Amino acid sequence: MLKTTRRKFLKDSLAAGTVFAVCGTKSIARASGANNRLRIAVAGVNGRGGSHIKGWLDQDNVEVAYIIDPDKRVLAQKLKYLKDKTEGKFTCQGVTDVRQALDDKNLDAISIATPNHWHSLITIWAAQAGKHVYVEKPLSHDVVEGRVAVEAQKKYGVVIQHGTQSRSSAGNAGLHDLIRSGKFGKMKISYGYCCKPRSGIGFKSPSAPPPNLDWNIWRGPAIIDQYHANYVHYNWHWFWETGNGDMNNQGTHQLDMAYWALDKGLTHPIRAMALGGRFLWNDQGETPNTMFGIAEYPNGQFVFFNVRNVNHEGYVRQVENEYYFEDGGKIIKNKYYPKGSDTGEKIDIPRGHVTPGGNWGSFIAACRAGDPKMANGNVQDAHRGCVLGHLMNNSYRLGKSVPFNARAGRFGDNTDAFEHFMKLHDIMSKGVGLPEDGTNYIVGPWLTFDPKTERHTGQFAAEANELLKDANRPGFQVPDAGKV
Repeated sequence: MLKTTRRKFLKDSLAAGTVFAVCGTKSIARASGANNRLRIAVAGVNGRGGSHIKGWLDQDNVEVAYIIDPDKRVLAQKLKYLKDKTEGKFTCQGVTDVRQALDDKNLDAISIATPNHWHSLITIWAAQAGKHVYVEKPLSHDVVEGRVAVEAQKKYGVVIQHGTQSRSSAGNAGLHDLIRSGKFGKMKISYGYCCKPRSGIGFKSPSAPPPNLDWNIWRGPAIIDQYHANYVHYNWHWFWETGNGDMNNQGTHQLDMAYWALDKGLTHPIRAMALGGRFLWNDQGETPNTMFGIAEYPNGQFVFFNVRNVNHEGYVRQVENEYYFEDGGKIIKNKYYPKGSDTGEKIDIPRGHVTPGGNWGSFIAACRAGDPKMANGNVQDAHRGCVLGHLMNNSYRLGKSVPFNARAGRFGDNTDAFEHFMKLHDIMSKGVGLPEDGTNYIVGPWLTFDPKTERHTGQFAAEANELLKDANRPGFQVPDAGKV
């Protein structure tokens, strides 16, 4: 039998454009480098990736060994920054293809700050290569690849930590411990807001990619035929092939907080729906800038979610979470309001259990210990929070246009949902000034979901199941969960 080294396999794979995979059952990353130094790579170094670099450099005895980006201009800028910052103490390599870094047997970990469509695939490749992973939110671009990332962690035993910094807060942990303990009674609704002002992105015509950009690598798994300048470097968020809108962009943090407050043992909703629209901007973007989503869990608890990005006079920014209880009490901005009371009581929140060191330090500690349980925001919780957003998004994507009025909210006998939808509707109508005549909502169907199989059932199942997994380009396919 011919023996094939990982290095030769990688070389052949890159030449053929095939998927990089490492065979085996367990491939535990090295707990530390030379003299306990941990060597890490950063994938995607424009924007958020710069924060990753700074975060790792602020940790003791951590070396940024690789930076990875398909934009050679960005690579050159960040390499110069690192050389100046470290005064030449370490030699950092700049590469365009993440697989070159993963082939380094002396690399301990990788952090991922690429566009969303790359997050899961790099996570899976890294786990197969025995590297620990810090992955920016969202863990996944679709439901199925998130499940594959979970299975990769189980099989290879690496640390995977999600870039939801709220999970590193002992205060947040303590608050959710209190809610789950029943101190305030049974929670009914866990509500997340992603309401931050944004603006339209205009239109960019198809063109040749700039010479400094490796367009093949930038696209990676995403099936995109034509380059246009609205993809690079930020507005990819607002296209379904590469992003997930603000629901699973900034909203991933608040979705995770909303999930965290639900009763322990819950995994996924049993049904979800959403409605909204992309109002006023008249631009090239596809994802909604206004959205109200609902998900129901098997125990009767709900998650509500609100996206509101259209700026207007008197705009109220809300990037936060609220909690509503069956007896009429509620928690808003860490104050408890008993039923009927307008006076909130400041909650004495005990410190909950987290791995200390903030999001960066906790990850390094988990890597050094080789202990996935130390991750603040583990891969399982990351998957569950992301699925919550994916299901709401998918309902919207299957929606139909209806007149812009109060009757758009089809919530059956759920008076809570109607009340909160009407708050959003009033803002869009009276604050933003959207006219009822000529304006429409996109109203998605209720999608039923089996938490065990992670598949849709019932009405609209065929269409909804198509959205659970994006097609991938040859050479960048996400493997099946059973073959990871």
